[in-house]
Amino acid sequence: MDNRDESVVRVHHDAIGGEEWQIEHAKLHEKHRGHEQMHLEMMLILVVTLVVAQVFLVQWKKRHFKSYQLCTLLGMWLIPVYVCITRSWYRFLMTWLVYTICSTWIWRKSTEDHIHGSTPRLVYKWFLFLHKLSYVLGIAGYIVMVFTLMGLNHIFGLHSTSCMDAGILLLFYGLYYGVLGRDFAHICTDRMACKIGSGVCAICDNRLVASNFDDKEEEEVEEKTYSFTIVHCETSFSPNHRVSYVFTLFSLSCGHVFHEFCIRGWVVVGKLQTCPYCKEKVDLKRMFKNP
Repeated sequence: MDNRDESVVRVHHDAIGGEEWQIEHAKLHEKHRGHEQMHLEMMLILVVTLVVAQVFLVQWKKRHFKSYQLCTLLGMWLIPVYVCITRSWYRFLMTWLVYTICSTWIWRKSTEDHIHGSTPRLVYKWFLFLHKLSYVLGIAGYIVMVFTLMGLNHIFGLHSTSCMDAGILLLFYGLYYGVLGRDFAHICTDRMACKIGSGVCAICDNRLVASNFDDKEEEEVEEKTYSFTIVHCETSFSPNHRVSYVFTLFSLSCGHVFHEFCIRGWVVVGKLQTCPYCKEKVDLKRMFKNP
Protein backbone atom coordinates (compact mmCIF):
# COMPACT_ATOMS: atom_id res chain seq x y z
CA MET A 1 0.00 0.00 0.00
CA ASP A 2 2.80 2.39 0.83
CA ASN A 3 4.41 1.96 -2.56
CA ARG A 4 1.09 2.54 -4.30
CA ASP A 5 0.48 5.69 -2.29
CA GLU A 6 3.94 7.02 -3.13
CA SER A 7 3.34 6.33 -6.82
CA VAL A 8 -0.01 8.12 -6.73
CA VAL A 9 1.52 11.12 -4.96
CA ARG A 10 4.39 11.25 -7.44
CA VAL A 11 2.01 11.12 -10.42
CA HIS A 12 -0.13 13.80 -8.80
CA HIS A 13 2.90 16.08 -8.32
CA ASP A 14 4.00 15.47 -11.92
CA ALA A 15 0.52 16.36 -13.16
CA ILE A 16 0.48 19.51 -11.07
CA GLY A 17 3.96 20.44 -12.35
CA GLY A 18 2.88 19.89 -15.96
CA GLU A 19 -0.20 22.02 -15.50
CA GLU A 20 1.85 24.81 -13.92
CA TRP A 21 4.31 24.70 -16.82
CA GLN A 22 1.46 24.91 -19.34
CA ILE A 23 -0.05 27.85 -17.45
CA GLU A 24 3.31 29.69 -17.39
CA HIS A 25 3.83 28.94 -21.08
CA ALA A 26 0.38 30.30 -21.90
CA LYS A 27 1.10 33.45 -19.87
CA LEU A 28 4.38 33.92 -21.74
CA HIS A 29 2.62 33.66 -25.11
CA GLU A 30 -0.04 36.10 -23.94
CA LYS A 31 2.62 38.53 -22.77
CA HIS A 32 4.47 38.48 -26.10
CA ARG A 33 1.39 38.44 -28.33
CA GLY A 34 1.82 40.84 -31.24
CA HIS A 35 5.61 41.06 -30.89
CA GLU A 36 6.08 39.48 -34.32
CA GLN A 37 4.79 42.69 -35.86
CA MET A 38 7.15 44.73 -33.71
CA HIS A 39 10.12 42.53 -34.65
CA LEU A 40 9.29 42.93 -38.34
CA GLU A 41 9.11 46.70 -37.95
CA MET A 42 12.46 46.73 -36.14
CA MET A 43 14.05 44.70 -38.95
CA LEU A 44 12.65 47.04 -41.60
CA ILE A 45 13.90 50.08 -39.68
CA LEU A 46 17.37 48.50 -39.42
CA VAL A 47 17.54 47.73 -43.16
CA VAL A 48 16.34 51.22 -44.14
CA THR A 49 18.82 52.82 -41.73
CA LEU A 50 21.71 50.81 -43.17
CA VAL A 51 20.77 51.71 -46.75
CA VAL A 52 20.31 55.41 -45.97
CA ALA A 53 23.55 55.51 -43.98
CA GLN A 54 25.45 53.84 -46.84
CA VAL A 55 24.08 56.31 -49.41
CA PHE A 56 24.87 59.22 -47.09
CA LEU A 57 28.46 58.06 -46.54
CA VAL A 58 29.05 57.50 -50.26
CA GLN A 59 27.74 60.95 -51.14
CA TRP A 60 29.69 62.56 -48.30
CA LYS A 61 32.89 60.91 -49.47
CA LYS A 62 32.26 61.99 -53.07
CA ARG A 63 31.36 65.63 -52.34
CA HIS A 64 33.51 66.50 -49.30
CA PHE A 65 36.34 63.98 -49.18
CA LYS A 66 38.55 65.99 -46.83
CA SER A 67 35.94 66.25 -44.07
CA TYR A 68 34.92 62.61 -44.60
CA GLN A 69 38.52 61.46 -44.30
CA LEU A 70 39.14 63.54 -41.18
CA CYS A 71 35.94 62.44 -39.39
CA THR A 72 36.40 58.75 -40.16
CA LEU A 73 40.05 58.93 -39.10
CA LEU A 74 39.19 60.59 -35.78
CA GLY A 75 36.37 58.09 -35.23
CA MET A 76 38.64 55.09 -35.77
CA TRP A 77 41.34 56.70 -33.68
CA LEU A 78 39.31 57.76 -30.61
CA ILE A 79 36.23 55.51 -30.29
CA PRO A 80 38.20 52.27 -29.63
CA VAL A 81 40.22 54.12 -26.97
CA TYR A 82 37.05 55.12 -25.12
CA VAL A 83 35.76 51.53 -25.23
CA CYS A 84 39.08 50.16 -23.95
CA ILE A 85 39.24 52.70 -21.11
CA THR A 86 35.71 51.82 -19.93
CA ARG A 87 36.51 48.08 -20.08
CA SER A 88 40.09 48.31 -18.75
CA TRP A 89 41.73 46.77 -21.83
CA TYR A 90 45.19 48.18 -21.17
CA ARG A 91 47.07 46.05 -23.70
CA PHE A 92 45.40 47.79 -26.62
CA LEU A 93 45.90 51.17 -24.94
CA MET A 94 49.66 50.57 -24.77
CA THR A 95 49.93 49.70 -28.47
CA TRP A 96 47.64 52.63 -29.37
CA LEU A 97 49.79 55.03 -27.35
CA VAL A 98 52.99 53.91 -29.09
CA TYR A 99 51.34 54.21 -32.51
CA THR A 100 49.91 57.65 -31.68
CA ILE A 101 53.25 59.04 -30.49
CA CYS A 102 55.14 57.79 -33.56
CA SER A 103 52.46 58.86 -36.04
CA THR A 104 52.11 62.30 -34.46
CA TRP A 105 55.85 62.84 -34.79
CA ILE A 106 55.71 61.72 -38.44
CA TRP A 107 52.77 64.07 -39.07
CA ARG A 108 54.62 67.03 -37.56
CA LYS A 109 57.65 66.30 -39.76
CA SER A 110 55.44 66.21 -42.86
CA THR A 111 53.68 69.51 -42.05
CA GLU A 112 56.80 71.63 -41.48
CA ASP A 113 57.12 74.80 -43.55
CA HIS A 114 60.49 73.67 -44.87
CA ILE A 115 60.53 69.91 -45.37
CA HIS A 116 63.89 68.27 -44.74
CA GLY A 117 65.29 66.18 -47.57
CA SER A 118 64.95 62.96 -45.59
CA THR A 119 61.36 63.56 -44.43
CA PRO A 120 59.45 62.04 -47.41
CA ARG A 121 61.51 58.86 -47.29
CA LEU A 122 61.06 58.69 -43.49
CA VAL A 123 57.28 59.06 -43.84
CA TYR A 124 57.19 56.47 -46.60
CA LYS A 125 59.28 53.95 -44.64
CA TRP A 126 57.12 54.35 -41.52
CA PHE A 127 53.86 53.65 -43.32
CA LEU A 128 55.41 50.86 -45.39
CA PHE A 129 56.50 49.25 -42.10
CA LEU A 130 52.94 49.59 -40.73
CA HIS A 131 51.57 48.07 -43.92
CA LYS A 132 53.85 45.03 -43.71
CA LEU A 133 53.23 44.63 -39.98
CA SER A 134 49.45 44.71 -40.45
CA TYR A 135 49.72 42.05 -43.14
CA VAL A 136 51.82 39.79 -40.89
CA LEU A 137 49.43 40.20 -37.94
CA GLY A 138 46.35 39.61 -40.08
CA ILE A 139 47.74 36.50 -41.75
CA ALA A 140 48.99 35.13 -38.42
CA GLY A 141 45.60 35.67 -36.80
CA TYR A 142 43.81 34.00 -39.70
CA ILE A 143 46.14 30.97 -39.58
CA VAL A 144 45.65 30.60 -35.81
CA MET A 145 41.87 30.70 -36.22
CA VAL A 146 41.90 28.11 -39.01
CA PHE A 147 44.18 25.79 -37.02
CA THR A 148 41.85 26.11 -34.04
CA LEU A 149 38.77 25.29 -36.12
CA MET A 150 40.60 22.22 -37.48
CA GLY A 151 41.41 21.10 -33.93
CA LEU A 152 45.19 21.26 -34.39
CA ASN A 153 45.56 23.17 -31.12
CA HIS A 154 45.02 19.92 -29.19
CA ILE A 155 48.31 18.60 -30.58
CA PHE A 156 50.12 21.25 -28.54
CA GLY A 157 47.81 20.92 -25.54
CA LEU A 158 46.25 24.38 -25.99
CA HIS A 159 42.66 25.29 -25.17
CA SER A 160 40.40 26.14 -28.10
CA THR A 161 39.08 29.27 -26.41
CA SER A 162 42.55 30.69 -25.79
CA CYS A 163 43.72 29.98 -29.35
CA MET A 164 40.60 31.47 -30.92
CA ASP A 165 40.89 34.59 -28.75
CA ALA A 166 44.55 34.98 -29.78
CA GLY A 167 43.68 34.61 -33.48
CA ILE A 168 40.86 37.15 -33.31
CA LEU A 169 43.12 39.55 -31.39
CA LEU A 170 45.91 39.35 -33.98
CA LEU A 171 43.43 39.75 -36.83
CA PHE A 172 41.90 42.81 -35.17
CA TYR A 173 45.28 44.46 -34.61
CA GLY A 174 46.25 43.85 -38.24
CA LEU A 175 43.02 45.26 -39.66
CA TYR A 176 42.82 48.22 -37.28
CA TYR A 177 46.36 49.55 -37.65
CA GLY A 178 46.40 48.73 -41.37
CA VAL A 179 43.31 50.84 -42.12
CA LEU A 180 44.34 53.59 -39.70
CA GLY A 181 47.85 53.78 -41.16
CA ARG A 182 46.54 53.92 -44.74
CA ASP A 183 44.22 56.85 -44.03
CA PHE A 184 46.91 58.68 -42.09
CA ALA A 185 49.38 58.13 -44.94
CA HIS A 186 47.00 59.90 -47.34
CA ILE A 187 46.92 62.99 -45.12
CA CYS A 188 50.70 63.16 -44.77
CA THR A 189 51.36 62.69 -48.48
CA ASP A 190 48.82 65.38 -49.36
CA ARG A 191 50.68 67.84 -47.14
CA MET A 192 54.08 67.00 -48.62
CA ALA A 193 53.10 66.82 -52.30
CA CYS A 194 52.33 70.54 -52.54
CA LYS A 195 55.81 71.46 -51.22
CA ILE A 196 57.98 69.38 -53.55
CA GLY A 197 59.25 70.90 -56.78
CA SER A 198 59.85 69.47 -60.24
CA GLY A 199 62.63 67.01 -61.01
CA VAL A 200 62.12 65.39 -57.60
CA CYS A 201 60.25 62.21 -56.74
CA ALA A 202 57.19 63.27 -54.70
CA ILE A 203 57.41 60.11 -52.60
CA CYS A 204 61.07 59.92 -51.53
CA ASP A 205 62.10 63.57 -52.25
CA ASN A 206 65.28 62.43 -54.04
CA ARG A 207 66.21 63.73 -57.47
CA LEU A 208 65.00 61.57 -60.32
CA VAL A 209 68.43 61.48 -62.00
CA ALA A 210 71.58 62.59 -60.25
CA SER A 211 73.53 65.28 -62.09
CA ASN A 212 77.03 64.09 -61.16
CA PHE A 213 77.08 60.97 -63.31
CA ASP A 214 79.67 60.78 -66.08
CA ASP A 215 77.73 58.72 -68.62
CA LYS A 216 73.97 58.42 -68.96
CA GLU A 217 71.99 56.31 -71.41
CA GLU A 218 68.20 56.31 -71.52
CA GLU A 219 65.82 53.72 -72.90
CA GLU A 220 62.17 54.74 -73.10
CA VAL A 221 59.18 52.41 -73.28
CA GLU A 222 55.70 53.85 -73.77
CA GLU A 223 52.26 52.45 -72.99
CA LYS A 224 48.78 53.95 -73.35
CA THR A 225 48.51 55.23 -69.80
CA TYR A 226 52.12 55.44 -68.70
CA SER A 227 55.74 55.25 -69.83
CA PHE A 228 58.90 54.29 -68.08
CA THR A 229 62.53 55.15 -68.68
CA ILE A 230 65.45 52.89 -67.81
CA VAL A 231 68.46 55.10 -67.08
CA HIS A 232 71.91 53.48 -67.13
CA CYS A 233 74.45 55.66 -65.30
CA GLU A 234 78.14 55.24 -64.64
CA THR A 235 80.39 57.24 -62.37
CA SER A 236 84.04 56.88 -61.43
CA PHE A 237 85.56 57.32 -58.00
CA SER A 238 89.05 56.59 -59.33
CA PRO A 239 90.60 55.85 -62.75
CA ASN A 240 90.33 52.10 -62.18
CA HIS A 241 87.02 52.02 -60.33
CA ARG A 242 83.70 52.68 -62.04
CA VAL A 243 80.24 52.04 -60.56
CA SER A 244 77.12 51.44 -62.64
CA TYR A 245 73.59 52.34 -61.58
CA VAL A 246 70.25 51.51 -63.17
CA PHE A 247 67.22 53.70 -62.46
CA THR A 248 63.71 52.90 -63.65
CA LEU A 249 61.58 56.04 -63.83
CA PHE A 250 57.81 55.82 -64.36
CA SER A 251 55.94 58.69 -66.00
CA LEU A 252 52.18 58.63 -65.39
CA SER A 253 49.54 59.92 -67.80
CA CYS A 254 49.45 63.20 -65.85
CA GLY A 255 53.15 63.79 -66.62
CA HIS A 256 54.63 63.31 -63.14
CA VAL A 257 57.64 61.02 -62.84
CA PHE A 258 58.57 58.71 -59.97
CA HIS A 259 61.10 56.05 -59.11
CA GLU A 260 59.88 52.51 -59.72
CA PHE A 261 60.40 51.43 -56.09
CA CYS A 262 58.59 54.51 -54.79
CA ILE A 263 55.53 54.26 -57.03
CA ARG A 264 55.28 50.54 -56.28
CA GLY A 265 55.25 51.37 -52.59
CA TRP A 266 52.55 53.96 -53.17
CA VAL A 267 50.37 51.33 -54.86
CA VAL A 268 50.91 48.86 -52.02
CA VAL A 269 50.58 51.23 -49.05
CA GLY A 270 48.12 53.79 -50.36
CA LYS A 271 45.77 51.41 -52.19
CA LEU A 272 44.91 54.33 -54.48
CA GLN A 273 44.64 54.59 -58.25
CA THR A 274 45.73 58.25 -58.22
CA CYS A 275 48.92 60.18 -58.79
CA PRO A 276 50.67 60.91 -55.46
CA TYR A 277 51.45 64.45 -56.63
CA CYS A 278 48.33 65.83 -58.31
CA LYS A 279 45.74 63.15 -57.34
CA GLU A 280 44.71 62.68 -60.97
CA LYS A 281 43.05 59.34 -61.69
CA VAL A 282 45.48 56.88 -63.31
CA ASP A 283 45.40 53.15 -63.96
CA LEU A 284 48.20 51.91 -61.74
CA LYS A 285 47.01 48.28 -61.89
CA ARG A 286 48.20 48.07 -65.51
CA MET A 287 51.64 49.16 -64.40
CA PHE A 288 52.08 46.58 -61.66
CA LYS A 289 50.32 43.27 -62.04
CA ASN A 290 51.87 42.12 -58.76
CA PRO A 291 53.35 45.07 -56.81
